[in-house]
Amino acid sequence: MLLRKWMLDCGGMALVAGLLASVPVTADTIAVIGTGDVAGALGPEFAALGHTIVYGSRDPSRDKVRALVERTGNGASATTPAESVVGADIVVMAVPGTAVEAITNGLGDLSGKIIIDPTNAIDRSDDGYFKLVYDSSTAEIIQDAAPAAYVVKAFNTLNWRTMVDPDSSGGPVSIPLVGDSAEAKATVAELVEGMGLEAIDLGPLRYARHIEGMLLVWIHNRYGGGDGPAFDYHLRKEQ
Repeated sequence: MLLRKWMLDCGGMALVAGLLASVPVTADTIAVIGTGDVAGALGPEFAALGHTIVYGSRDPSRDKVRALVERTGNGASATTPAESVVGADIVVMAVPGTAVEAITNGLGDLSGKIIIDPTNAIDRSDDGYFKLVYDSSTAEIIQDAAPAAYVVKAFNTLNWRTMVDPDSSGGPVSIPLVGDSAEAKATVAELVEGMGLEAIDLGPLRYARHIEGMLLVWIHNRYGGGDGPAFDYHLRKEQ
């Protein structure tokens, strides 16, 4: 993982592609909606696995977006959010959690596509503790807005830096997955495992709120003013 990250930072995409040529990967077109930290972590990682990335941005000509496209490599490009999903097999909602409904509604027809939801919608309560904004989950909100798509909750329980450098956590890092399609979760699990992370299937999409609640514990430990140690989740598989 660190070697691949170093090679990407140094512009060695061709070398990465050669090293990955022996790995049986089905190349997909992945639309990444957003160009912030999470998009900047997942997009290049997925490209390094052989996938073609199309970023959806409100301003695809911005210098920051162009730099991300160049860093991503492997034929990556950027366009508007609605245009980015046309022809995409997988859509990554790397956007603010409170904006998922409006953004999903603006993407057009998402029928048959896998939608990866790494978002969290959180706020502080009056007593200073973090809380979930919605009574359901962002994943279910996305599913309601795109009923013919296959939503998988993933990548919402860790820092974007750990996504690209899981070794920095000092051990295996688990990525909880929930969704109603076993096939869609298997596809997302391949992406997770390819990044050097560990995919754990925790059940149907209705459990997404509980996965989002895991982030509350993580983020309060880090930003809540306490002195708790830094941690990431490692969920042990039953033997």
